[in-house]
Amino acid sequence: MEKGTLIEFRLHGERRLAVAECPDGKKNWKVTDEQGLSHSIPPRQLSYEVKGATYKPSEIALFKKEIQPYLDPSSLEVAWEFLVEENQSVEPAEMAQLLFSDKTPAQCYAAYYLLSEDKLYFKQKGDRYEPRSAVMVAELKHQQEVEKQRQQEWQEFLERVQHRLCGKLVEWQTSDRVRIEALERVAALGDEASHRAPALETLAALKRPETPQGAFQLLVDLGQWTVHENLSLRRSQTPTHFSTKVLDVAQSCLNSPPPDPDTNRLDLTHLKVYTIDDESTQEIDDGLSLEYLEDGRERLWVHIADPTRLLSPGDELDLEARRRSTTLYLPTGMIPMFPPELATGPMSLVQGRICYALSFGIILDETGGVREYTIHPSSIKPTYRLTYEDVDEMLHLDLQTEPEISAIAQWAKRRQKWRLSQGAISISMPEAIIKVHEDDITIDVMEDSPSRHLVAEMMILAGEVAARYGQTHSLALPFRHQPQPELPSDEELILLPAGPVRACAIRRCMPRSEMSITPARHASLGLDTYTQVTSPIRRYTDLLAHFQLKAHLRGDPLPFSTEQMQELVMSVSAAVKEATSVERQTQRYWGLEYLRRHTNEVWQALVLRWLREDDNLGLILLEELGLELAWRFPRPVALGERLEIKVSYADPRKDEIHFQELIAQSAHHAAH
Repeated sequence: MEKGTLIEFRLHGERRLAVAECPDGKKNWKVTDEQGLSHSIPPRQLSYEVKGATYKPSEIALFKKEIQPYLDPSSLEVAWEFLVEENQSVEPAEMAQLLFSDKTPAQCYAAYYLLSEDKLYFKQKGDRYEPRSAVMVAELKHQQEVEKQRQQEWQEFLERVQHRLCGKLVEWQTSDRVRIEALERVAALGDEASHRAPALETLAALKRPETPQGAFQLLVDLGQWTVHENLSLRRSQTPTHFSTKVLDVAQSCLNSPPPDPDTNRLDLTHLKVYTIDDESTQEIDDGLSLEYLEDGRERLWVHIADPTRLLSPGDELDLEARRRSTTLYLPTGMIPMFPPELATGPMSLVQGRICYALSFGIILDETGGVREYTIHPSSIKPTYRLTYEDVDEMLHLDLQTEPEISAIAQWAKRRQKWRLSQGAISISMPEAIIKVHEDDITIDVMEDSPSRHLVAEMMILAGEVAARYGQTHSLALPFRHQPQPELPSDEELILLPAGPVRACAIRRCMPRSEMSITPARHASLGLDTYTQVTSPIRRYTDLLAHFQLKAHLRGDPLPFSTEQMQELVMSVSAAVKEATSVERQTQRYWGLEYLRRHTNEVWQALVLRWLREDDNLGLILLEELGLELAWRFPRPVALGERLEIKVSYADPRKDEIHFQELIAQSAHHAAH
């Protein structure tokens, strides 16, 4: 290289022009750029030598001006069309001759510049440039178009986001959903989220923290989520909406119900039928009757809604219910197993309408044991829709106009006494009923009541009868059973205060109830065999039991084989477990949020049990709310002791709550 040679070199990826001055060491050259700055250039940094002339640093600006008219990238396409046909490669000087009909130093550099910038028509091979194939050029053009479109959509998305953040209404586009859903995944699942890149790109562009909390806050600011978004529900596999296809099938069912497979339904419309539920209940799936027989005996009837009348195993509605496995009951509302139009309409036992049911007619002996029973697909006409409070009042007043209610209540008491004699274990704990309506939280405590006992006993009775029938006829049903617990001794229990503390000690020893297709003893219910059949609108395993029982009663082949039932029970159990976890976490979130809003309230806390006694960590019960919470006690306490406490800090999103005990002259703080 001679002194005065104009060269191009790269500095941090940027093109620079400079004039060679002299060698610098064995391999480097000292060069001067147009600003007069000196650089030592190794050979690998040198990208082009302008041949055929020498220059001074002060002439670089003129050279740049000279090449400008030649730098039209579109001119390359014409050259490419000619060269690809000839399958011929070129060097910059040859390209200059082809493009500009000459090859002055400026034209050669311009040709080199165009070729080195080109990402479409040519690829470099040594010092020469080969034309890409027509197929490859078409593919690259398509990719460029796609990228251009993506960039345009990205910029428009950012504009809509900025408008929304300024409080303006925007209409989100279909393409925006990918980015919003990515933000939702990161906010809910954090590092475990798949396809995080669009979310992180959005957060970075908006200079927001690239964290789950940053994604959560952005979704709130955009009005996509509320500050109380249910993350446990978001993390679960639970569907929150029905597909258009399922809703269409439901509508079709409403418009023209399928033929009833049970043509020999028992007509029980002459019976007085009571449905007893909470006032807010919409899916009414059970009713009770008492029939006076000619021989003086009384027959109890437990009528269960018959949703299988409207669906078949494996159809769209059945598969959707199977996928959901259960109706979710959350403080903010329920997420039903069936489309609401069906669940609260033709599937429910609606007062005054002729409804389809699966009816269990049962005669008990004097002690409360089952003497005889019968099971029928039936037609009934619910007479009264009652709340638990209504029934409690009727029982309290002993209304002579409704003697059936009092008689059913007496049978329920007898029935409970019989189960206790069979080893049943009764645990009574206050339970919080949390409701959220338009950000207003209310908490009621569900206590035992005669009406709730009455309904519970009748449902357990129907479950025992269904299981007996299944066992007698060797049907594959989802039987429930529970191992015998190792309970504290009477001597140990007597040392504990009666009420919640003692009940909590017993509850702690209770093994989980399990489900299988073979009957086995259910310890806490005191039954040798048991299955759940009383909530087929909101529990899929109950629906399975109905399918099997009704098919057998008709004399049809069972819809599910032993192997199929085993498989279904396992998969549905996993889904129910997840749904139960969502219910529990959501309940806890709103319980903590309620306490966060009531930091000035003084609460009565009952010390229930130790979690880690050596660490002073125990479980307390806020009796007015029915909430159980962990607390590290600030001082030694005894089980059953009552403390007055206030909330000093609560963050439901972090699942944290701190209390302080109110004691004269001092306040103790603790946290978990």
